Amino acid sequence: MAARTIAIYGKGGIGKSFITTNLTATFALMNKRVLQIGCDPKHDSTTSLFGGISLPTVTEVFGQKTQTHEKVQVEDIVFKRQLEGFPQPVFGIELGGPEVGRGCGGRGIISGFDVLERLGLFQWDLDVILMDFLGDVVCGGFATPLARSMCEEVILVVSNDRQSIFAANNICMANNYFKTVGGSSRLLGLIVNRDDGSGIAERYAKAAGINIIMTLPYSSAARDLADSFDVAIRLPEIREKFFDLCQRILQRSIPYCEARGLSYHEFMALFGDVDTRKPEPAHIEDLRLAENLNLDAHALVHACATAGQTHSEKPISIDLSNLPPARNSLGDPVAIGSNAASLPQTDEFIRPTKSSAPASKLPPMAAKRYRVSSAASSQAPLKPKTDHERLLLCLEKLPRHERELITLYEIKRKSIDEISIECHLDRHEVETHLQNARKHLKELFFSADLY
Repeated sequence: MAARTIAIYGKGGIGKSFITTNLTATFALMNKRVLQIGCDPKHDSTTSLFGGISLPTVTEVFGQKTQTHEKVQVEDIVFKRQLEGFPQPVFGIELGGPEVGRGCGGRGIISGFDVLERLGLFQWDLDVILMDFLGDVVCGGFATPLARSMCEEVILVVSNDRQSIFAANNICMANNYFKTVGGSSRLLGLIVNRDDGSGIAERYAKAAGINIIMTLPYSSAARDLADSFDVAIRLPEIREKFFDLCQRILQRSIPYCEARGLSYHEFMALFGDVDTRKPEPAHIEDLRLAENLNLDAHALVHACATAGQTHSEKPISIDLSNLPPARNSLGDPVAIGSNAASLPQTDEFIRPTKSSAPASKLPPMAAKRYRVSSAASSQAPLKPKTDHERLLLCLEKLPRHERELITLYEIKRKSIDEISIECHLDRHEVETHLQNARKHLKELFFSADLY
């Protein structure tokens, strides 16, 4: 039986990891085999479950194994701990992310799930998988479980403040969007953490059509347990609430929400009267500019779209002849080949022949090898015999960004939305670049000077 997969989203600092950790502990207390996946670049989701230990992350393990040409094993990234007094151990994974300021956290999440899926994540013998996600960012990588329907259900964690509820509303709208393009993740409802009784979260839930599945008042005793790397369900009043929620989840007695998500103005109106006037624009006189620096938006978009083309067309000089067959940490061959002989015969990958060393000045055996290689390199490239071969040749001649998009869409059969998330482009940009790529591919295919 497949594991129940639940993604838990919440604004940073709102207590989503606290909620996820205690849900994990409660399921384990109910004798369920449960895995908690930390999906935040801070990789601190599982800290309380593992007594303050920072687990090695999928990102860092994958990077290390790739450098040493080793394979990633399940035991490298999945860890377990037996909590005192619990019948089942808890399992934990931290996806991690790039170092601060050195990369895209969302891209790290996408790559991390790619690794886990290759290692059979959804075939493991588990009852429940809980995914702890940062919910106050718009990067598509953090919407991976929604975009790929990797989670069966979604829980939103809020407090009685506008910022956390605003983040939850954004996730609600994102989930609704992915449902329109075939997504199957469904919203269970809101958990109100640190409930102060003000009723703000309840007011939002009623307006948006969302269930409130648990309210948890602030508890200094629960905070002290979390700060000392323990679970709050050791407190009877906390355990009772989590046990009731987990039981309802397992029994599937919580109806799914058909929440619509509120527009910006609808949302803000919940908190007070909103000024409906248009914002006053600032002029060059206000900013004390000597002249108005107008920006051609179309030219800027075109420049950004073609920025990678110049770089990709620059020849590079590499020599892989002395390297062993290269494989990444999952055991797959490196895309460009394992040695110089297996590389594509193009200027982009082949070291130029030095004309300053004629065969007459080389030792006899070296001169013989030089003449053979020179004769081979002077032969005209083979022309493609079929339309398929011609199409592949045309594909190689496209600019890099167009070649990548065509490959994702036409060969890997990914949807526009999946490509948008993976390449960090909006949907319109993907469609525009694909249209241009098809046009260029057609021109190349029927070009007389293709060779």
